[in-house]
Order: sequence, then structure tokens, then C-alpha cells
Amino acid sequence: MNEIVAYLIRFLAGDDCASRVAYTADASAFKLYDLVIVPSGFFDDGVYAADSSLPKLPLATWDEIPLLFGRPELRIDGRTTVLYADLIASSYFLLSRYEEMMRPGVRDAHGRFPGRESLPYRAGFMHRPILDEYRRALRKLLGKDDCQAGFSGIEITHDIDAPYLYRSPKGFVRSLLDGRGLSRSISGLYGPPDLDPYYTFPRMQAMSRILSGNVSYRLFFRAGGRSSFDKPHYDPASNDIRRIAELFAANDDFEAGLHASYDAGRNPSLLEKEKNGLEKALGCPIVCNRHHFLAAREPKDMRWLIRAGIGHDYTMGYADTAGFRLGTARTARWIDPADRKLSDLLLHPLMIMDSSLEEKKYMGLTYEAALAHCRMLIDNAHGLGGTLSLLWHNTSFAEPNDTYLDRLYADTLYYISKKNI
Repeated sequence: MNEIVAYLIRFLAGDDCASRVAYTADASAFKLYDLVIVPSGFFDDGVYAADSSLPKLPLATWDEIPLLFGRPELRIDGRTTVLYADLIASSYFLLSRYEEMMRPGVRDAHGRFPGRESLPYRAGFMHRPILDEYRRALRKLLGKDDCQAGFSGIEITHDIDAPYLYRSPKGFVRSLLDGRGLSRSISGLYGPPDLDPYYTFPRMQAMSRILSGNVSYRLFFRAGGRSSFDKPHYDPASNDIRRIAELFAANDDFEAGLHASYDAGRNPSLLEKEKNGLEKALGCPIVCNRHHFLAAREPKDMRWLIRAGIGHDYTMGYADTAGFRLGTARTARWIDPADRKLSDLLLHPLMIMDSSLEEKKYMGLTYEAALAHCRMLIDNAHGLGGTLSLLWHNTSFAEPNDTYLDRLYADTLYYISKKNI
């Protein structure tokens, strides 16, 4: 636990102030530090992993920020500020997905922990990166009122679930059934990919050029899975997939990642095989992952990513609601809540997924409400110097369609570009 506590202090106070902060109830040690956070007892034997360890609603607030553990009390002891708001346990709870470990029976039809069941949603702060708010408030107590607005980075990501509609034997049959005729169906199968409705990648790339600065691009490709939820199955070594990767490789900061299959979500031992297969297909190292359906089902399953050689995971958003699943807009190291160990696996929080906003089974927002929600999340990340992470699927741009997601993408990027000046 000492390593975890030290990490969380650095995460909240910053490397420059970490040595001035302690997490202790030992009053005799208070004088050695400028600020002491007093433990609430969350980590104590008999408390940790007990049902009683879960926060109770309604939550108290500290400095107008929801507080999961401890009490919103502060006092001065000599030159030391003593804080009884347990920001360490509160941060640990969110970053480790402790709640998901503690409530294994709460899962949706795909085995995922629903965002609407999460504490951030039930307590009404899913839209706020409260750990970053803790950081700002804590640094103010340490005399560092230096939280600058702006994005520390912008991550544009695309999951390649269905790279094409008609460029396969099954797609050829679909084309005929869609009434496209024999000649057009043959062209759809053997002609240039630009003719396929799902080949929207040049348009997506052109739209993203409105952004400047520290912008990165991640495309996640599948390399396995036999489940019906992994359809359509495609060959990551095909010329079409290589063409998509090469198109985005023109960007300065592009990286291909694994889109771990639905099957691999159910059986994480498949991750290494899929990762190795994608590396062979694309001819490049693969160190990034995002689970299909955002189905990183159990916190302990992250161990399989590490075993497979994955160093970065981009799954940490909820399918049914957009917001801050980990309570932060900053990259964080994964903490295993089962054995209380700190890993080197980096979690990249996902703020906004296109389908979360529009689909009736999820948020089911109108265009106007979806744009307003995106702007609110963007503002909250921007105001605290966070990294902005978006996921849009290529199928959201297919024509003809009855979706507003292509328009929403353009308007969201425009809004980001104006804030990023």
C-alpha cells in the first residue's frame, strides 16, 4: 500500500509538492509536513472489501467537491494544515474501480458494470473530473494556485468494428438483397474501397484537421473473436485494413491498437493471441488496447493486458453514459483493487463515445442535448488541464443514414478547436 499511497499523493499534489504531503493519523509526525491527510479507515483490516466500506449517499462535500470518504474538516496544527477529507481513499476508490469489484452481481447483458449503477452517476458527478478538482484544491492549500485551463492533450480514437459493408462474400449477397444490382455489387466487392458506404476514413481524417496542437490519433483493429457480437469478422492483414492504417499514419501522432474482441472480454486469456496476431498483420508493435463493447468486465482482468504486453488501455468509459468513469481527465496508472498493487498499465479515460449519446438504450439524447452534453464535458476537462478523449465509429458517417452523429462530430471538433486556440 505504501507505493499506492505515494503514487496517489503525487497524482493529487504534483511531483513538486509530494514530499510536503503525508497520509497519516500519527499526530507526532504532523510537524514534518506542510499538509497531512488523515486516513478515514477505509484501508483498515476488517473494513477494506467489506460491504460497509462503500460510500453512503448523500455524499458530503469538501470545497464544493463530492467527498467519498472522511469528513470535510480542516484545521491548522502549528505550520501544518491537517485535512480530514480522505482524498487518498476517495481517489483510490475511483481509479481502481473498487466499486465494480465489490458489486459483482451488478452487470448488464454483456457482463459490463453499468455506468448508471456507478457511484459517480448516482451521486450526480459523472460529468465532473473530481480527482482533478481535488488536485486543484489541494495545490491551493500548498500555495500553488497554478491550475491552468487548456488541454494537456486531445485523443481522437476510432474503433474499427465494421471497416466495410459490401467488400466480402457476405457483403456481396447483402448488396444484391439491398437491390444494388449485379454490376454494382461486383464493383462493391472488387472495386476500390472508396465506393463502400463504410469507407468514411478520408472524410473523418479531413474533419479532424481543424484541430491543432497536441493531438493524437488511435485506430483500434480487431484480430479475433468468434462471437456473434464480433461480426463482421475481417482479416486485419487484408490490403483494405492496411490502407486504412496507412491513411492515418500520415498524421504525426498515430498509433494502431488492438480492439480486443467480445470473446477476449469474456475470456481474457485470448488477449495475447489477438495482440500477437495484429502485430503480425500490421507489421508494427501493438501496445494499446480498447475492448470491444467497452467490455473490460472485471478490474482484475487488466492483469491479462499486462501479461500480453499492453501498456495503454483506452476502455475506461461507460457505454450507457458519457462522462468521467475514473473521476479524472488525466492518464493514470491502474491500481489492482483485489491485491492492492500498483501497476505500470496506463489507463486513458474515455469521455465521449458517439453511440452512448444517441442510442435509445443508452442516453438517447437529441442532437441539441448531445452537443450540450459534449460541450459541458469538454469545458470541464479544459478548465482543469485534462486530456480530451473521443471515440467515433466510421459507420457513424455512412450515407444514407438517419443519425446526427456525423454532424455532431463536426460541431464538437469545431468547439474543441475554438477552446484550443
